[in-house]
Amino acid sequence: MTGIIAQNVGRTSGLIKAASGGTSTGAWTLIKTLTASSSATLSFVDGASDVVLDSTYPIYVFKFINLHPSASASFTFNLSIDSGSNYNVTKTSSHFRAYHSEDDSGGVLAYDTGFDLAQSTAFQDVTGDSLGTDSDIGVSGTMSLFNPSSTTFVKHFQVNLNLAKGNTESKNSYTSGYGNTTSAVDAVQFKMDSGNIDSGKIKLYGLGDS
Repeated sequence: MTGIIAQNVGRTSGLIKAASGGTSTGAWTLIKTLTASSSATLSFVDGASDVVLDSTYPIYVFKFINLHPSASASFTFNLSIDSGSNYNVTKTSSHFRAYHSEDDSGGVLAYDTGFDLAQSTAFQDVTGDSLGTDSDIGVSGTMSLFNPSSTTFVKHFQVNLNLAKGNTESKNSYTSGYGNTTSAVDAVQFKMDSGNIDSGKIKLYGLGDS
């Protein structure tokens, strides 16, 4: 790795700057880390608890690190345009997945119509299946949210996760879509569709233009 890693003196979080001459541009700034502890929800609200989710950055990236459920459940998210008073932005999305079992069965790649949304305000399921509950498993991955402060465009998102499905299967899930609103999105909430997020972390980064 040839990039520069330094302390962001403007915040207490770190900054990672892409190497010159590489294919990436811009700097990644760690905005906020939330650590789950039997948490019903984990919410990132612009202006609350040092969270920035506005026009400061054109792209926001959430990193999910070993999120473990308290019960067999799917991992979900929703968006807000009123600082978290309501998480009910209308969304249209698609979902596909690949999975493979520990016993070498499966090996499936397919589109899942049951986990997409069509102009729905429901929480978006981004795992597509319930996580297992063994103590050594969970879900990790990335979600990108593009230009959430725009008052012109819809709010595109892309999610890529790997999870332990049913304790014995590795599943790679892909969910993408848009929040169908031209209002600024200023909050994002994550939760399991049943029970709590027992443990794990979510990190929010801002990705700059240069």
